[in-house]
Amino acid sequence: MTIGGLTGFALNLDDGRVQVVAEGQRENCHRLLDWLRSSGTPGRVDGVTEIWGEPRGGYDGFAIR
Repeated sequence: MTIGGLTGFALNLDDGRVQVVAEGQRENCHRLLDWLRSSGTPGRVDGVTEIWGEPRGGYDGFAIR
């Protein structure tokens, strides 16, 4: 499964934050960031921190860990 053409994962961290790693076309990554900052997310998002880098690959789809 992919989400919006993206691969990667979402992971709940012990401190209550959620780590999302997404790879795909830059435009799709921006759409994901816009969605995370909107009121339409399934949960409460207090802030989003972006870290951009070279894709590492190795993801078969998008997983919830």
